[in-house]
Amino acid sequence: MEATLNPLTGFYKPHTALKGLYYGPDAVKQHLLSCLPSEKSKAFIITGNSLATKTPLIKELESLLSSKHHAGTFSNIKEHAPIAQLDEATDKVHSDETIDTIIAVGGGSPIDSAKAISHRLHEKGGNFLTLIDIPTTLSAAECTFLAGYTKEDGVKTGIAHPNVYASYIFYDPKFGLHTPPSLFASTGIRALDHAVEMQYHPTATLMPAQWSGLMAIKELFDLLPKYQANPKDEQLITRLFLAAYSSLGFLGGNIKGGLGLSHTMGYALGSPYGIPHGITSCLTLGNVVKLKARLSSDDAARVANILPFIGGTPSGDAAKDAETVGDRINGLVKDLGFKTTLTEKGVGKDQLDTIVKRASGGLNPDPNKKADSKEEALALEVRKLVEGLY
Repeated sequence: MEATLNPLTGFYKPHTALKGLYYGPDAVKQHLLSCLPSEKSKAFIITGNSLATKTPLIKELESLLSSKHHAGTFSNIKEHAPIAQLDEATDKVHSDETIDTIIAVGGGSPIDSAKAISHRLHEKGGNFLTLIDIPTTLSAAECTFLAGYTKEDGVKTGIAHPNVYASYIFYDPKFGLHTPPSLFASTGIRALDHAVEMQYHPTATLMPAQWSGLMAIKELFDLLPKYQANPKDEQLITRLFLAAYSSLGFLGGNIKGGLGLSHTMGYALGSPYGIPHGITSCLTLGNVVKLKARLSSDDAARVANILPFIGGTPSGDAAKDAETVGDRINGLVKDLGFKTTLTEKGVGKDQLDTIVKRASGGLNPDPNKKADSKEEALALEVRKLVEGLY
């Protein structure tokens, strides 16, 4: 079912899996053990190599769980969750029938991997596991029932199931403190991408999805420059974590299709070329917003609603105001030091056709011919947009 503003109609289906969201300093230390399903629970930690070897976080978490609750740790989840490591981690969890909980620590890759592992175990005839997420970035992967991972050919795929929602989320700034500031801030643009694309998603409801998204946009625009100036401020880190949740956590369980064109382009650019999704959003979001404003008066009106939340004054011309929103997003990216090009990221122009196909559902019409359909017309616009990223 679509959600519309005129007439104002829609349907919001909240997901019921989330039992608790804890936030603030030492939230993990104070509350994690109480979130385990039982006194006999065994938890398996999924994380990345840097967190396990370059920070004290994982050893402290293992100590907190103690031998009573700690079943093992897999710390080789790489960026974009390659399937080889996912297979290895799944085998380790599957081999221990005592494990009833996975604790994912890190960004989108460990969190998505934990979801995928639980889903795979269910497909093998087992039960879905309790998922506890401790994010260290602002990717907001903990907010969805979707899990992306990378196939052997470098293309991203994934699963979707309502039973892979997190049962508990911990936004503990002690964990965010160990994330490189440039990574933490760039994933904030990914969170901004969620919140902005929610504004024109056809199944995102006005309340609470789009309203919460608008507050996320306001917070991210306000807080990211402050965080960059003071990346050790735990109050800022906590508020940014909550803004990331607000960007996606209220989307609901009835979403149909992908989040939006910027995300689709991000998947086309991310894992195939080794570009982090925070940076893909830096490349695409502002330009996609400007494109949406040109192609659809309805989308322009929805994007224009963002302007007052980022310090702008509406002019009454939705197309103009939406264009301004796109410019301000690009301006924020530049001010944070994340402005880049595909050339700088090592993506050759010989990849143009491949990128367009991936971002346009396999379409790549001849730019010298008139489009035969709306889909082809959009693919041609995507091509122009990608050309502009070099």
